[in-house]
Amino acid sequence: MSSTPQFGTAEYQSASGSDRCKSCQQELTGTYFRINGMLACEKCTRQLKAQTPQDTHATYVRGILFGVGGAIAGLILYSAFSIITEVQIGFVALAVGWLIATAIKKGSNGVGGRRYQIAAVALTYAAVSLSAIPIGVSYLMKEKKPAVASSASASPSGSSATGVGASSTPNDSAIAGQPAKLKKNLGAIAGALLFAGLASPFLELQGGFSGVIGLVIIFVGMRIAWKMTAGPRLEILGPFQANGPPAAAPSA
Repeated sequence: MSSTPQFGTAEYQSASGSDRCKSCQQELTGTYFRINGMLACEKCTRQLKAQTPQDTHATYVRGILFGVGGAIAGLILYSAFSIITEVQIGFVALAVGWLIATAIKKGSNGVGGRRYQIAAVALTYAAVSLSAIPIGVSYLMKEKKPAVASSASASPSGSSATGVGASSTPNDSAIAGQPAKLKKNLGAIAGALLFAGLASPFLELQGGFSGVIGLVIIFVGMRIAWKMTAGPRLEILGPFQANGPPAAAPSA
């Protein structure tokens, strides 16, 4: 018998007709259980319960932290692929969903459930949609370089930005107000970029059929993350008595 009790899809029965534990194949005497519909002795049931990871707050936080790391890696992967190849292929979103779900399962030691699924879906959407920010910045920088080069070649070499008699002493009040104004502007820019990034999959619908396909692929990636982070099915019924009436199978 392996260290962890295993329960497949078929029950074992001895030649004498007595029921046996699906994991250790020992004849059931006294108390027994049904695990996912399979017969199990009391010893294997206790062992399975002890080895099953528990969903605690610390486990959830660890899973989320790993998921955030996976989302950052997925964002970099999606952005780098699009920037290097200059081709934005939505199918990379499937890999991002798989990567984030794998990271969450790794951090939670295999524990899953509804709250893990919600986190995986949200992180997958955020990673794919926010990749539009570095992709857009890269595109603007490539477009800006030729314009800067042409303007630099057109300007006279001896021209000066300031006149000879212009005052070079800035106003003290203007200097004092610059840091606060700069911080406010940076905050507004960051907020606008964040909103634009999260809304980018829906904004791409303006591009027609390609935008629809891209949005569908993102949802497929989110679906992959949802299914991978689902909680393992573990239904334990009992205890029953082996010398009592036959245990009814659980209803669907």
